[in-house]
Amino acid sequence: DSFCAARIMLHAAASRAEAMELPKAPGEISLGTSIMAVEFDGGVVVGADSRTSSGAYVSNRVSDKLTPLANRIYVCRSGSAADTQAIADIVKAQIALHTMELGKEPLVSTAARIAQQLNYKHKAQLLAGLIVAGYDERIGGQVYNIPLGGMMQRQPFSIGGSGSMYIYGYCDAHFKVGMTRQECIDFVTKSLSLAMARDGSSGGVIRLAVIDKDGVERHFVPGDKLPPA
Repeated sequence: DSFCAARIMLHAAASRAEAMELPKAPGEISLGTSIMAVEFDGGVVVGADSRTSSGAYVSNRVSDKLTPLANRIYVCRSGSAADTQAIADIVKAQIALHTMELGKEPLVSTAARIAQQLNYKHKAQLLAGLIVAGYDERIGGQVYNIPLGGMMQRQPFSIGGSGSMYIYGYCDAHFKVGMTRQECIDFVTKSLSLAMARDGSSGGVIRLAVIDKDGVERHFVPGDKLPPA
């Protein structure tokens, strides 16, 4: 626990120190962000935009906010880049040890619970909104939403980040239980495209990952190929 706490605080301090060196861009490095994950029969689709900002300054327009925690488990990150990277690194290390102890692939709920506990225990120091999603042999595809403060809830689909507020109505109107793999890919792509069109802190390209029993399949949608908003 002391190691985890020290690492989180170190990353957060480094982020704030880096941000302070940018006189025209006050504030820590933030993912701004639109992130999303959807369950389908046999797996999940996760996606995110690629804009990372510090205040009004876009520090990275092609960042990857989909971070692997295990072979078939990913986390979508929003909030402070340093905080979410620290949490992802710690969860990945603990899941690797857990996998070696078990001798088999970990459960998605295990990775989500570790991330949730870190987020809750250090909620006063962290700015991290996460979606942990993936596939395991016991349950199949799962999506767990872990917002600011460290609550955790499994949902058939989840959206997060600053762009999510613009697409709640669209997602509620167009989500259907039992969507196919391709319908989920199209749903995530269209939803993120709409969020990126409205939210000034989201933009760039769309990165997707389709996770099922066969592994992970990554997709890339460049900015000039986004669905019309």
